[in-house]
Amino acid sequence: MKHWIKSGSPWIWLTAGSVSISMIAVLGILLLIGWKGLSYFWPTALQEWHTTDGKVIIGQLYDVEKLHDTNTEKLERLVIKVGNRDINGFDFINIDKNKIKSVSKPKALVVVDRLQHGKYFGTIIETSNGLELNRQQVESWVRSEKAKIDLLEQEQYKLYRQLDALLNSELTDGEFKKQEESLNEQVKEISSQLNYSYLILKDSQGEIYKLSSDNVVDIWFPNAMSLQEKTQHWFEELYGFISDNPREANSEGGVFPAIFGTILLVLLMSVIVMPLGVIAAIYLHEYAKPNMLTRLVRIAVINLAGVPSIVYGVFGLGFFVYVVGGTLDQLFYSNELPTPTFGTPGLLWSALTLAILTLPVVIVATEEGLSRIPNSVRHGSLALGATQFETLWKIVLPMASPAIMTGLILAVARAAGEVAPLMLVGVVKLAPSLPVDAVAPYLHLDRKFMHLGYHIYDVGFQSPNVEAARPIVYATAFLLVTVIIGLNLTAIAIRNNLREKYRTLEL
Repeated sequence: MKHWIKSGSPWIWLTAGSVSISMIAVLGILLLIGWKGLSYFWPTALQEWHTTDGKVIIGQLYDVEKLHDTNTEKLERLVIKVGNRDINGFDFINIDKNKIKSVSKPKALVVVDRLQHGKYFGTIIETSNGLELNRQQVESWVRSEKAKIDLLEQEQYKLYRQLDALLNSELTDGEFKKQEESLNEQVKEISSQLNYSYLILKDSQGEIYKLSSDNVVDIWFPNAMSLQEKTQHWFEELYGFISDNPREANSEGGVFPAIFGTILLVLLMSVIVMPLGVIAAIYLHEYAKPNMLTRLVRIAVINLAGVPSIVYGVFGLGFFVYVVGGTLDQLFYSNELPTPTFGTPGLLWSALTLAILTLPVVIVATEEGLSRIPNSVRHGSLALGATQFETLWKIVLPMASPAIMTGLILAVARAAGEVAPLMLVGVVKLAPSLPVDAVAPYLHLDRKFMHLGYHIYDVGFQSPNVEAARPIVYATAFLLVTVIIGLNLTAIAIRNNLREKYRTLEL
């Protein structure tokens, strides 16, 4: 036994066991988040419950709670998502299982995803013109109505753009008035065509509900769908979640602005932090003398890595936003004051704040890479007549590039998930427009933006109905992890390519 312990085998097994447990825990968390989030887009069956007191409930089974009464008998309580938030005033009801008389899954039950008030559960009676539609006709009606509305709204938008351009044109008063009247007539004509048709539906209580076609996002019959149709619907819902804008206080719709803001922020942060971190590491390792000042700088860099992120947010708000941004407004945008342009939280200040936050990681990783390069390589280059800068630029930095990319990977991994500092320097609940558009200068660094991490916080803790929005939290969290993994895999692929290119580092 003593020989086995002295051989070091227990420590090898302990290390292997710890790594295995860590890997299993990480994979378990990812599987849990993925299952909870991605299952939200699956077309769950609608059920119709008949209670012993004569009530009819239409909804989706959300959970089954096990209870114990005073007689220690096991009871089950059903948590049912009933939808129809604008009618019921709530999303869920609880009912004891022993009060259920019967349950069925009629194929005529329909789920209507609406722009407002969430989903509607019920049955379709007819359209506004009195037509009774079957399932295929309803789906065709939705597609045709959406196509018609989209086309008319695009034409209306083009006319509004022409009216805006007309205001900046150099026309005489007569010509201007004539063209303005013509455009206004066209706008009125299109508006008259936007007479939205509607569906007549019935809920579980027999109440009639009129649903305008412009409030319809999608309609499906979950109980009548085959496995192939459900799978296709799942992919369509997932694509909509990734590509659409949020609605209903972020508890419905998609998260595209948050995905775009997260990726753009990380890219800007990387562009800022990499040159700063690499230059600082080069100076400390290649040029700075080993004196007290250099040691103090190294200690400061190491300590900065342990500073809470919210402190960086306060620093960014005080220095970047108020000092730097306020000065820029005074110098270049004085005619816009007191409304600030750069003296308010925005994308640029968020990227700079995260760059300062991740700077120690890049410096330490780059220094480690520089220290691994043998001095004989430097001496050989200098002996052949190269200057110190040429040696650094053409020999040392290319060989240290894998370590530099490692620093970038660590920086991205930390910055992409940060939320606390961003709440002070630029992230918002809902951004009306993206930081990138077709209007010069195309990249608007002064705009506020959305972020996946803040979106998770907002939906999970600030939503008016946290329980109904919980699947969105899981789905967004899984998406954030996916984005971070995607960014890291890209950086790892670049690092591996550089490592293969400069294999002399291993000699």
